[in-house]
Amino acid sequence: MKDLQNIIEQAWDDRSLLQNEATQNAIRTVIAKLDAGVLRVASPTADGWIVNTWVKKAVVLYFPIQKMEVLEAGIFEYYDKIPLKRGYEAKGVRVVPHAVARYGSYIASGAILMPSYVNIGAYVSSGTMVDTWATVGSCAQIGANVHLSGGVGIGGVLEPLQAAPVIIEDNAFVGSRCIVVEGVRVETEAVLGANVVLTASTKIIDVTGNVPIETKGVVPARSVVIPGSYTKSFPAGDFQVPCALIIGTRKESTNKKTSLNDALREYNVSA
Repeated sequence: MKDLQNIIEQAWDDRSLLQNEATQNAIRTVIAKLDAGVLRVASPTADGWIVNTWVKKAVVLYFPIQKMEVLEAGIFEYYDKIPLKRGYEAKGVRVVPHAVARYGSYIASGAILMPSYVNIGAYVSSGTMVDTWATVGSCAQIGANVHLSGGVGIGGVLEPLQAAPVIIEDNAFVGSRCIVVEGVRVETEAVLGANVVLTASTKIIDVTGNVPIETKGVVPARSVVIPGSYTKSFPAGDFQVPCALIIGTRKESTNKKTSLNDALREYNVSA
């Protein structure tokens, strides 16, 4: 891996090296390892998530060394630089027409893709469902047993290189039409109700205590979250600005699905 990293870093600083066969082979090796789940753009550690910026560089460098070509899938025709992912049966992944995943994304065995889209560099772990018309952006990291409901938009990120991708941790539930972008992290077992929008600047306000507690960028583990708004003053007057409200905590349960259903019912959360 160190040799691959060195080649990628050198090519990043000197794009003329992209003409070299050895450089192109190194870039394609990294993309193949992403596709197989051997490498990840971001990795969980005991001290938190680490962004592997050199891997993101390889993804960015993959585009200029690829040529446009016609891709065919049954009656459908595409014209692009990145081939589609293949071999789902051997991988143990259920893929429903018209789901599309790009080569260089990893879809673990046991995952389910309803008609949806997964971009290059993304990681989708086992037992996760990417539901109808949901999108998983480039380099997004989706944990195990996650449900991305219909129409969910998980943002992608390639540049700036140091920026963390969107991370949805294990056993989280993301309700229909939610949008999670700009490196927001949704921690383990959290529940996002329908239409929650989270950006890096969105206020996440815990209203379960006597005093509201504001944070940004991270939804704490097992939180139950719904859309909200707060009043903000502008030169033209006071207006309502979107935020996200933590209204409760998902209870511990051996059966995560039972726990999720209880949380949705208890807090009257739309899914």
